[in-house]
Amino acid sequence: MSRASSRSGSAGVIRLRRIFLVVAVVVVVGVVIGISRFDFGDTITELTLPLRHDDIIRQQAAEKGVPADLIAAVIYEESQFDDNVRSDADARGLMQITPATADTIENLSGGETFVYEDLDNPDLNIRYGTYYLAYLLDKYDGDVIAALAAYNAGEGNADEWGGAAMKLSDIEFPETYDYVKDVIERRVEYRKKYGDELGL
Repeated sequence: MSRASSRSGSAGVIRLRRIFLVVAVVVVVGVVIGISRFDFGDTITELTLPLRHDDIIRQQAAEKGVPADLIAAVIYEESQFDDNVRSDADARGLMQITPATADTIENLSGGETFVYEDLDNPDLNIRYGTYYLAYLLDKYDGDVIAALAAYNAGEGNADEWGGAAMKLSDIEFPETYDYVKDVIERRVEYRKKYGDELGL
């Protein structure tokens, strides 16, 4: 191989390296600009405190007189806004309604066309769950602790723990105690982070 062809081959390699370097710098600059415009705060909030179906939540809050932040906090605690979650007890959907609770809701509401598969529909699940929350709030004179305890552990247990006079410390089941405490804390977070979206 001659020196001339060796030099032209080296020059070609150098040119390719320079082009590669320029392209790499352009890509890095583009990535940096893209990241700088990305709002990490909103992304972290969406991951740690998600909100979906806010239109249905607002509508049901207005229709049934249940605070929207309370509905959102219950959904978070029950399913973390996963539409498809199902428990070992066959509780279904966003608000984790069991078939037995669905039967109770149907009887209370006078419904006749309900089928259990309806619980997999986010809109209907939120409607049923909010109806039940409204019923429990009414039963316990607006006491959120008692209503949440009943939602989680059943009305019989909530009645035994004091009903409308119940304090958080009266709840005897550790799981229900934690559930009620967590929903109350999440409610404050939803009001603070999503007040506009929830119509508060």
